[in-house]
Amino acid sequence: MLRFDELSFWEKLSYFEKIDFLIIGSGIVGMSTALYLRRKHNDARIVIMERGYLPTGASSKNAGFTCFGSPTELYDDLKNIDENTVWDTFSNRYHGLKSLFDLVDKTTFDYEPCKSWDLIENGVKNDIDNEFIEYINTKSKEITGISNIYGEDGEISEKFGFEHIQTSYCNKLEGAIHTGKLVQALHKEVTHNNIQVLYGIEALSMENSSKEVHIETKYGTLKTENCIIATNGFAKQWINEDILPARAQVLVTNPIKDLKVKGTFHFEKGYYYFRNVGDRILLGGGRNIDIDGETTEVFGTTDQIQNKLQELLNTIILPNQPWSIEYSWSGIMGVGKTKSPIVKMLNNNTAIGVRLGGMGVALGAQVGKKLASYF
Repeated sequence: MLRFDELSFWEKLSYFEKIDFLIIGSGIVGMSTALYLRRKHNDARIVIMERGYLPTGASSKNAGFTCFGSPTELYDDLKNIDENTVWDTFSNRYHGLKSLFDLVDKTTFDYEPCKSWDLIENGVKNDIDNEFIEYINTKSKEITGISNIYGEDGEISEKFGFEHIQTSYCNKLEGAIHTGKLVQALHKEVTHNNIQVLYGIEALSMENSSKEVHIETKYGTLKTENCIIATNGFAKQWINEDILPARAQVLVTNPIKDLKVKGTFHFEKGYYYFRNVGDRILLGGGRNIDIDGETTEVFGTTDQIQNKLQELLNTIILPNQPWSIEYSWSGIMGVGKTKSPIVKMLNNNTAIGVRLGGMGVALGAQVGKKLASYF
């Protein structure tokens, strides 16, 4: 591959010179940031730089849930996190989805308002009572303006064919998307707005001056007036804060004849999640059984977690039904001790928006809007 200094006059002028905003990372945050910057700066040269041939982290690898808060997750968070922080996080997720739908038409990525269910397994102490449901309905209405978002659904097993589930709690506002089509829709909107995306270029290091940022790559140095870092789980090289990579493993079955499962589902405080994709089941999670092993930037699947996912298919989701695995993969999220993203200026011309905690679909556009507001 040619280095930047070996390119033609035309190539340099068209792609690499006089960059006003250079965004590192072409996922949901990176592309959302670019689109919000374009709304503010009509004539600016905005360039997105991506190390892979597709968005590398989680944006094109997630399960496609438009989720913002299940009862068991909220219950667990309220025991361990300040109440205001919990509801601020809820609000950011809910309004982040609205920001995403503002950027791209949700029909272009197969949005389905199919609801979600939080499952409680047999033999597990159920901490969710009517008083708690009333409380989270009151708090969520203050944020959304919508009454009775949450409610118990005790007929879950009969409805969807599950076994070993004692009850569930439904969130009537959550839904599902086609993850690949979302990334394609964002990319189409980006190119339509004269924003360039350069794939296959990895940012290795960065130097700042008062007037510009120099970014080193294996092809040479890129210069920009302003830089935005949107690398989420791969952000440790740029910031010494509470952020770690977290691998999430996912699988998809073969088509299942007469599949009863319709919707999105959370299990064990959200550590497992599944949905139907047409007549297939998508199932992910299991990081909780090997936190240390899954705290990694290395993509891949493991027998330990894949076997657990397949056990859930056999015992709870698709009991007494034949199935096979046709797809399996992993994505890398950014997590920390809190569920709030890190969104801030690092200096006068560099900003960062990372640590989305596995909620990139819900939070990504909101983080992008905030990053764009700094410039």
